[in-house]
Order: sequence, then structure tokens, then C-alpha cells
Amino acid sequence: MVLLETWLDPSFPQGLLQLEGRSVIRADRTAESGKSRGGGICVYINNNWSSDIKQMDTHCSPDLEYLVVKCRPFYLPREFNVVIITAVYIPPDANTTTAMGHLLTAISRQQRAHPDGAFVVAGDFNRADLRTVLPKFHQYVDCPTRGGNTLDRVYSNIMHGYKTKPLPNMGQSDHISLLMIPSYRPLVRRIRPSTREIRVWPVGASEQLQDCFRSTEWSLFVENNVDTYASTVLFYVKSCIDVVTTTKQIRVFPNNKPWLNRDVYLLLKARNAAFHSGDAQQYREARAKLKKGIRNAKAMYCRRIEKHFESSDPRRVWQGLRQITGQNIKNELASSSAHLADQLNQFFSRFEEGTGTTVTTALATSTSSETTTDRQPFLLQTCDVQRAFRSINIRKAAGPDGIMGWVIRDCAAELAGVFTDIFNLSLLQGSVPTCLKTSIIVPVPKQSVVVSLNDYRPIALTSVVMKCFERLVLDHIKAGLPSTLDPFQFAYRRNRSTDDAISIAVHTVLSHLERQGTYARLLFVDYSSAFNTILPDRLFLKMTNLGIHQKICLWVRNFLTDRPQTVRMGPYYSSTLVLSTGAPQGCVLSPFLYSLYTFDCTPLYKSNTIIKFADDTTVVGLISENDETAYRKEVQGLIQWCKENNLMLNTKKTKELIIDFRRKKSVFLPLHINGEEVERVGSFKYLGIYISEDLSWTANINMVVRKVQGRLYFLRMLRGLNLSQHLLLSYYHSTIESVLTYCILSWYGSSSETDKKALQRIIKIAQNVIGLQLPTLDEIFTSRTLKKSHNILRDPTHPAHNFFELLPSGRRYRTMKTRTTRLLNSFYPRALIALNNDLRASCKK
Repeated sequence: MVLLETWLDPSFPQGLLQLEGRSVIRADRTAESGKSRGGGICVYINNNWSSDIKQMDTHCSPDLEYLVVKCRPFYLPREFNVVIITAVYIPPDANTTTAMGHLLTAISRQQRAHPDGAFVVAGDFNRADLRTVLPKFHQYVDCPTRGGNTLDRVYSNIMHGYKTKPLPNMGQSDHISLLMIPSYRPLVRRIRPSTREIRVWPVGASEQLQDCFRSTEWSLFVENNVDTYASTVLFYVKSCIDVVTTTKQIRVFPNNKPWLNRDVYLLLKARNAAFHSGDAQQYREARAKLKKGIRNAKAMYCRRIEKHFESSDPRRVWQGLRQITGQNIKNELASSSAHLADQLNQFFSRFEEGTGTTVTTALATSTSSETTTDRQPFLLQTCDVQRAFRSINIRKAAGPDGIMGWVIRDCAAELAGVFTDIFNLSLLQGSVPTCLKTSIIVPVPKQSVVVSLNDYRPIALTSVVMKCFERLVLDHIKAGLPSTLDPFQFAYRRNRSTDDAISIAVHTVLSHLERQGTYARLLFVDYSSAFNTILPDRLFLKMTNLGIHQKICLWVRNFLTDRPQTVRMGPYYSSTLVLSTGAPQGCVLSPFLYSLYTFDCTPLYKSNTIIKFADDTTVVGLISENDETAYRKEVQGLIQWCKENNLMLNTKKTKELIIDFRRKKSVFLPLHINGEEVERVGSFKYLGIYISEDLSWTANINMVVRKVQGRLYFLRMLRGLNLSQHLLLSYYHSTIESVLTYCILSWYGSSSETDKKALQRIIKIAQNVIGLQLPTLDEIFTSRTLKKSHNILRDPTHPAHNFFELLPSGRRYRTMKTRTTRLLNSFYPRALIALNNDLRASCKK
């Protein structure tokens, strides 16, 4: 029970406050509060709920009063080990920024000491909101508490932790009372234990398979029919694997910690038995032994992780860290059935219907008239296949053939010869074996709450052998294409990133807005399942026009046609469908084939720019003197191009952002696509970054702060396990700093000082947890700016390469002329200034 504004001071006797069966903790008004009336906090704890109670912290000032109490209840769900209650009072005239800063420091201190704790922050906040500094906390009060205003709030780090019931005012109080009813369901009740089948690999399994494949007479499998040849070899390899391995089933509990071992389980049973016996002394001894056993188990697990780190095995290190923290642990789909699997398979293949035959007719004419004797066909060498097999990522899931990656990697020398023969036969015939292009589709939810079938993303599991084959073909195709192809496609290319795409878009807009009477319209185009709409025949024509060998073009077309596809939902499988449209997501070739398919999507007018990152397409229209003719014709041209190429525009998800800094703004007429009006938004999330119509970055930085707050919890958890600072620092760089600095070049220079301080506050908290000095965002931004500038200078095909013009002296680069600070603070002007400063510093040395 939390009471605020008790008006108590140290002269008030403690005995008058005692309630039977409850412990009372006070934080009385002091002289530091500057008040002669009001103030004071009091917390009552039911002794039947917890008798282990300790006052941890208290504060009293004109802006803030709080009391922090730690409780260890008799029962807690396994995911929590302590409850931290913070009672808060913030006066109506308080400086909320100062108050939130003090409160954040206090709560962060307790989070650092108790990362697995359940935190409850309750009190009278008036105009303040705790989520401005702790955005991951949840607020439960949904009713007015004084008049028509909600001044009293309850926050917690537990989602769906409480429900609020309003009660009458207590005495003469002008605030109502609030009853918080627990509604949290423990993890073990929300997620049932799952049963998994795992394959057991005995010691020496790799050597047995190597001997088996080495002694195999592969010439007996040779067939002129590549389908029969490949399927027979794959079946034989799988049979050999089944001979040397066994399978077993295990149960996995959702709330088990990775450090739980047999000794801890025995101590848990002993503690529970002592509790039920009613012997208090026996219970205390058993609980002390359990605490010691848990500490030893955690220490042993941490030593094992650090040992992996010292032995240069980062994968096992990060796997262990994720298991400890529970970060990025994916649960099984909540509901699955054979019927749902069939529905999804039909839904994913919906673009198969209604594809035209005009392209196929043109293709027949094209292929019959071309000759293939001008160039030698592409063939693979055994050493190339063996190298590809040895570079396999063995953590990738096996495809429909059931052959694991580590088998191919460990037996690369023994299997490379036969698969080289299969691959070359496939290339010569322009035909991909059906067993290699068969896929199992695993639906991955796009969001936490699935409402419709469209909320699933189809990810294809294909043969590991086929992935190697695709990678070899991909390298060959890339080697024959010009580096200047589609310069504004920033995906799947060296020295290109989302940072480049955003920086180019922002710079294009800002440079245009330097002139009077101008504004810009940005159309963020959304396609419906873009990869699934590729027409193989049209892709064939485009690849042929790019000068790619016809045998490769035929092979790619065959790779995308007559593909058997099955959807797997948990233990359920759908019926098989055969598709001849689209490129399966999850294949090595698919992203690159999509970029080839869309390379001819280019602007029709010089005042427009089309920026692409994979299937994220943005049309930047630069408008002068209110003349939008070129922009609107550009959009109509894009609509026509999409119709010709079977790409489905999703008007509901397509958004438009208008950037206009003119004092006298005109009335903007809406844009229409296929008769539907495109929604105009004030902010849009583009490639993971929020771009606002005023080109401020506050919305983006608020999103970053919210995301990083949750990851600070995992850092505190690792600190509680006494991991070394070196390991904590590595975790910080990979999971926290990576979020703070994502696309930092495109937005940090133009951010406000307030937003920069909010980000730096996160770094300061992490710094206190780790105990080491961390680089500031200013330092990171400067170093990355110089690195990116040098990379652009070395890449003449980069769209920003022309911005870096060396002066005749050869000692400086020409800086950009800017009229506004908006352009001056953007990336490319700041990059030129940083580059010149670096050159000047180098000359002085």
C-alpha cells in the first residue's frame, strides 16, 4: 500500500502508524524539500506476502520525493527474483526534467543491482511521465484520478502486470484510491513445454561418412537425366547419414535458465521439501544452500562462456549470452494446423494465377533466333565447388533433402567431384534438378500480433547443396556485369548501405530546398510480396539484354519455374504446389535476381530521383514554382512500369511525405494510384529510420532510446553474473552501440542538442554498468564520417563520388555552398569539412 503526501515529519511517532500484520516504511518531509506543509511518503507491506523488506533509497527535494523498497516475497515466478517498489511524488510546479533525471538515476541503480527484478513505480506524477526516460516501462492507470485528469500513475517493467480498479477517495483526499489487481501470467503457464526431436551425432561420425563417400563408386550414379542423377546422389548421401546417426526427443521448458544443472534441481527439491515440512531452521539452511548452488552454477556457466571466447569461438559465446539473457529467443507459433498450412500455401502462391503469355511468345522468338556458339558455356571446376562446400555456414537449417551443412563441409573433398559433375550437367542443359529447387516455406510473423495471412513472411528452406550452387552462379553473373549498372540501387552491392540511400535522399531534398519557392514530395512505394511476383520469362529477356550468356539465362529461368513448394507450420505440412512465378525468399540468388528485374526502373525526368534498396522504392520529386507536372507523370510512369512487370502496388501501405519550408504554403492536392488516394504522413519509417516532414530527427531518436532501454536490461543481467568487462564491452558494441549508431551518418549531424543528450545518457548508463570508458557519439560520428568519405573517394561508381572534388592545389576538397544550416549540418557538407580538417592535421604532422 502506497500513501502520498502524508504530511509526516520525523517528530511523528512510529507507533501511531503501525497496522496489524503490516510493516511500515516512511520517507518523511525534510527541510531539503523547502515545504512546511504537504509532502511525505509511506509504504505498507503485508507480512503474509513478504517479511524480507529493506529500504534501499530515499530522496526529498522541491522537485521530487521518492522512496525505494526492496521485497523478497515468499513466492515469485521464476523469471523474477525480487520486487522493487518505488513510491514517487512530483509536485505540480516541479521541474519535470530535473525530477525525471533523479528518478532515472535511482531506478537505474536498482536495475543494475537487480536485473531480474520486478519493478513497480507508483505515485503522483502530475505533469511528468516516466516513459520519457524509461520507455520500456508500462503504465496501467487508465482512469481519471483527480477530476478529469490522470495524475496518479503506476508503471512497471512487466507487460500486462496489473489491472486498475478505481476506489473512493480516502478521507479528505482530493485524489481517488487505486486498487492494482495482479494479472501477470507466469511464463511457464503462457508457453507450454515443447518436445523437439534432435539428431545425435556419435563421436567419429564425420570420419565414418568420409570413409563411406571416399569408397563410393560415383560413376554408377551417372545419368544423362540431371533430375535422376541429382536425386539419386542426394538420396544416397541421406541414407549414409541415417546409418551413422540416431534421433531422440527432448522436452524444453520456456522458463529454464541455461545455467540450471542437475545439482541446482536437487537443491530446489530439497528447499521445497524443507518448506513443506514446516521446520523454519531446516528451510533457512536449505535456502542458503540453494543460493550458494545457484551462484556456483552461474559462475561455472560464465567460465564456460569466457573459455569459448578465449578459444576464438564467438558463435558459442553469443549463443550462450542470448540464452542467459533470453534475448532474441523465438517461441513456437502460438497456433498451427494442417488447415492453416494449406491456407498459407494457397495465399503465398496467389500471384501464380493470371500471368500473361505475351512474354513467353516473345521469348520463344528470341531464343530461337539467338545462337550460343559465340561464347563458351560457363562450367565449374572441382576446386571451386570444394571451396564453396568448405565455406558453408553449418548453422543454416537443412532443406527438404535433410542433408545438414556440416556433412557437406566435412566431406567437401569426397563430395565435390560428383556434385561438380551434376552442376555442370545442369548448366549445359539449362535445367535445375527438381530436388534442388524444391522448398519448404516457414512462415515468419512480420509483427508480434498476427491478424491475417498477410502478416506472415514466406521464408524458403532449400537444399544446402543448392545454396552453394547458387553462390557459384551468382559470382559468375556479377563478374560479367558493369559496375555502373543501376547506381541508385543501394542493396546487394559493395560499399553501399542503408546509410547511403538515406543520405542521398536527404541531400537531394535539402539541396533543392536551398532555392526559393521550392518544396519536395517523397513517395515511399510499397509492393505486395515483390519477390513473389517476378516473371521468369521477363527476367530472361532483361538478363539477355544485359549480355549475360544465354545458357545462364535459361538456367535461371528454369530455376524459377516448376518449383515444388510446401508450407510447414510446426509439426504440420501443407500439400505441395508447383509454382512458376516469383523468386523464393531465402535463396542466395533471389535478392540479386530482383535487382536485375528492376534495374530498368529509372526516372523519366531530371527533377525526379528513384532510390531503391531491394524492394524499398522511393520517388523523390523536386517541385519548383508549384509545378508538379513532372512528379505526377513520374508516378504514372512507375504505375505503368509496375503493370508491365507484374509488380503489385500496395496503395494502402504506400505513403507520401511533403517537405516544405516556405512561409506561404500552398494547398497540396492528394496523389492517387489506381483510383485510391495515397495517405500523406508527417513521419515515415524508411529503412529503419524515421524521416519527418520538418527533417528533425526527434521521432527517430525517441524510437532508438525506447529500443535500447530494453537492451540495457540484458547488459545489467550479464553484469549480475560477474562476466568480465571484456565480454560486457563486446556485448555492448554488438547489441547497444549498433542500435545507437545505425545510419548515424544520415541523421546525427542534424540532430538537436536535446536529442543528442538523450542518446548520450544511454551511453553513460551502460558505462556505469560495464565500468569502462565508452566512446561518445561525437567520436563515433567523426570517425565513421572520415571512413565513409574515403570509401566514396575510392569508388567512382558511388552516386556521391562527384560531391568530393579536389581543388587545383591538391590539398583540399571543394566545400559545398550552403545557405541554410539544415544543409550545412547534413552528412555530405560535414563530410567535406571533416575530410579537409583531417588533411590539414596530416599536413601539420
